[in-house]
Amino acid sequence: MNTSEAISASAVAGLAERRLDWRHKAVPATANGATHADFLAAEHTLADLQTPLLTLDAGALHGNADRLAEWCAQHGVLLAPHGKTTMSPQLWTEQLNRGAWGITLANFAQLRVAREFGVRNLQLANSLTDPHAIQWVASQPADTTILSWIDSLGTVDVINRALAGSDSVLDVLVELGAHGGRTGARSVDAALEIAQAISESPNLRLVGVSGYEGSLAHTADDAGLAAVRGYLAAMRLLHEELLAAGLYGASKVIITAGGSAYFDDVVTVLSPAISTGAEFGEPAVDLMIRSGAYIIHDDGFYRGISPFSREGDQPFTAGMYGWARVVSQTEPGLAILDAGKRDLPFDEGLPEPQLIGPSLGGPMEPLIGAEITSVNDQHSFMTYDANTTTVNPGDVIRLGLSHPCTAFDKWTVIPVLADSAPGSDQTVVNLIHTFF
Repeated sequence: MNTSEAISASAVAGLAERRLDWRHKAVPATANGATHADFLAAEHTLADLQTPLLTLDAGALHGNADRLAEWCAQHGVLLAPHGKTTMSPQLWTEQLNRGAWGITLANFAQLRVAREFGVRNLQLANSLTDPHAIQWVASQPADTTILSWIDSLGTVDVINRALAGSDSVLDVLVELGAHGGRTGARSVDAALEIAQAISESPNLRLVGVSGYEGSLAHTADDAGLAAVRGYLAAMRLLHEELLAAGLYGASKVIITAGGSAYFDDVVTVLSPAISTGAEFGEPAVDLMIRSGAYIIHDDGFYRGISPFSREGDQPFTAGMYGWARVVSQTEPGLAILDAGKRDLPFDEGLPEPQLIGPSLGGPMEPLIGAEITSVNDQHSFMTYDANTTTVNPGDVIRLGLSHPCTAFDKWTVIPVLADSAPGSDQTVVNLIHTFF
């Protein structure tokens, strides 16, 4: 790996030599044994694939990645996209090549994937409490940065015990939570106490404040936004208290929050804390958001709550679609499709029937008034108006999907189409490999 690379280009390029076979359900049987590179060279199209299927749209991926990179640059904030959304080094590369600081991950297993592909700057949006994970992080090369979070005195004790007698020092951020939220100290005072313990530890260095506002609201109504903004104000107060107490242990610190739903509020509330530190002899302060789902976006939860959708200003574009075939149509107004929970996300809204046609990759028409009412492991129940719509066994349905975070984990290989629209260039231009 080139020592200046944010991710190993050679490791990512090596995915093109991976062989495709029965373990990859998106790959047709006719391509069994071909390499990734061979498959792309054959210029397969959507029509060569089979259902059930998840595909990505190349134009949407690139447009979404460009959009947020430009927005972060305009607002002077860092981006460390949450890699757990896709667990795809190829898509991490797209984000890093557009200036992302590094990649955020959620657990030890994900960190190991990132390091295998040479990612240099990493943030664990979680606490290290497994001794094996603590010691592994401490063993990483000096040119690797791994930030992790601490939200309790107990976590400080766990790390101190795991590293007792060593000269290893982990860079950590104190995490502020809120009542009813997920992790994080439940008050500014509690977080200050934790920060004091961190400053006294020989194996820890406090380099910032972290938090996640997305667990406090699920809507963009007044109540949801008030909860988010109040929490972010408490994060800023914590940061100011840490500065005043001199508890930071680095010359540059990070305040980080912001998923894909409220990153605009994060910047509005917290960007006044950004500072070079020179004027007051304090640490320089960067603000970092961690949006991950934005590069894929969706036709459900994020379509409704994304700041760009709410503001009507060049919204992100849905970059994933499900494709399912009718396998049973034995009563009027009900069709059973061959895609279910094992294939498509359902936790943030059921799939949305959009188009219907007689074949995959062929002409399709809008599917008006149809609805997925429930999903089983391998099937979806689609209702429709039998008086206005004809549905036959073998018909293909294009489905809009909600929540990319629970779509990618169901596929080891995902085809990327030049364009997902019927009648357009539906050539497979890439295969995305995932590592969940």
